[in-house]
Amino acid sequence: MEARLRTAGAALVLSALICTPLLAAGYRTANFTVDAPTPKLAQSIGDMAEHWRRELAIEWLGQELPKWSRPCPIKAKLKPGLAGGATSFVFDQGEVFGWRMDIQGSSERILDSVLPHEVMHTIFASHFRQPLPRWADEGACTTVEHRSEISKQETMLIDFLKTRQGIPFDAMFAMREYPQNVMPLYAQGHSLAKYLISKYGKHEFIAFLADGLENDDWPQAVQKHYGHRHLLSLQNSWMDWIRQGRPELTPPQNNVLVASNSAPLRPIPAPIVRGQDPDAGSDSGTASNSQIAPTPGTAHDWPSENTRTGSVYDASKSKGTILR
Repeated sequence: MEARLRTAGAALVLSALICTPLLAAGYRTANFTVDAPTPKLAQSIGDMAEHWRRELAIEWLGQELPKWSRPCPIKAKLKPGLAGGATSFVFDQGEVFGWRMDIQGSSERILDSVLPHEVMHTIFASHFRQPLPRWADEGACTTVEHRSEISKQETMLIDFLKTRQGIPFDAMFAMREYPQNVMPLYAQGHSLAKYLISKYGKHEFIAFLADGLENDDWPQAVQKHYGHRHLLSLQNSWMDWIRQGRPELTPPQNNVLVASNSAPLRPIPAPIVRGQDPDAGSDSGTASNSQIAPTPGTAHDWPSENTRTGSVYDASKSKGTILR
């Protein structure tokens, strides 16, 4: 009998050892669980995810986020030359949950670009408790990426403007989903977010988004926070900034911090999944056909840019879906 028990115990230990390799590349922190190709990368991603979650929340909201009730699973794949990610979550009656994050790229770009971008999505979701306009969500999240990734967006923006693929602000602010041609939205959203943040800082930008979400009156929010009478005025001011070569602006230092545990700004009638799938459809307005034409002038009015080469920028981002 004792021999049989020892045999059974050994079998259980062997079974556990057989299963262990499946978890060898796993890592858990207070707010994230990570599945990555190697244990070292899994730990690096988990630790950096917590770092970005803490530091970016303080930088943008003025304080850390509370711990999530359940951790966000992160699945990472090493794909050098192809940096991108997708994060999904559910909004329901003022709560946000169901986190899921998939990231890929070289280990360097994962840690310094893809991961902070995707973590920034979760910070915005935790703060606002409802979907942001696509241009603002993607645009602001792109501002926290590594300079090498940001430069790609800036180069593409000039290309889009020169080829009349820019999106008029009245169309861009009205978008609730990704347009069929998503890259102009990324590049233009990033540029506008950077412009607004450069003018009055991140805390004013957060307050601007909160006001716009409260009643969906974005022209009023623009006038209140940035002094433009309408979206066309903001568009023209932004275009002038682009022509000047995007000079650095100095925001005032007396921005008022906003609380990071704000209640939902509007009632959400049904659960909303916020995920990443730009190919699933486009806005009814066919925003990809909208254009911002360069205002009178010649090509040298635009700042010169280096030709975009090399790595592919993966723009797979999300389409929100109402659960039925």
